[in-house]
Amino acid sequence: METGSPDDPGTAGATRAADRAGPADQPGPAGPASPASPAGPAREEPVWTGLPPGLLRMRRLLLVVWLGLLTLTAGVLPALFLAPLWAALALLPLALLAWGWVMLGRNWRSWRYAERADDLLISRGVLWREETVVPYGRMQLVEVTSGPVERHFGLASVQLHTAAAATDATIPGLDPAEAERLRDRLTELGEARSAGL
Repeated sequence: METGSPDDPGTAGATRAADRAGPADQPGPAGPASPASPAGPAREEPVWTGLPPGLLRMRRLLLVVWLGLLTLTAGVLPALFLAPLWAALALLPLALLAWGWVMLGRNWRSWRYAERADDLLISRGVLWREETVVPYGRMQLVEVTSGPVERHFGLASVQLHTAAAATDATIPGLDPAEAERLRDRLTELGEARSAGL
């Protein structure tokens, strides 16, 4: 049912004329429908931010240290005390080291976050993709943590605590200045959203 009088050549008549017109009659360039289609306004694509390479360097160094020690233990000790053939046991930790090196790179590339108008998106995972949406109004605590190894590499993590523990989230391996900026921004947005409820 249309509103307005039939004599009014205003918006109702213009709407009917546009409805009758085919795609060739529509003004503008040919091609796919514009984002403001009748299905509703298009959502703006989030701007994703990846993690700094320092996190990957830290994790790979820890992998080399631990599996290097395991390689020495598995290869040298049996070769000394049993027989030289037992040194082949060192191949297993070396294979794990090569596999872990590649997997750490893929995992690091999968981590990203995006700040939107009403929430924070965190995406991660290689085989099983996981995307966490943390609404600013649900955030209760945002903290920056940095252990001794992270501090040595100049890294910090942002831990988000919400009303529901299932939506808690962490962004690891950030530059300390970026972690503090993110903490301050999320705290400010969380206070503004919760004050508006």
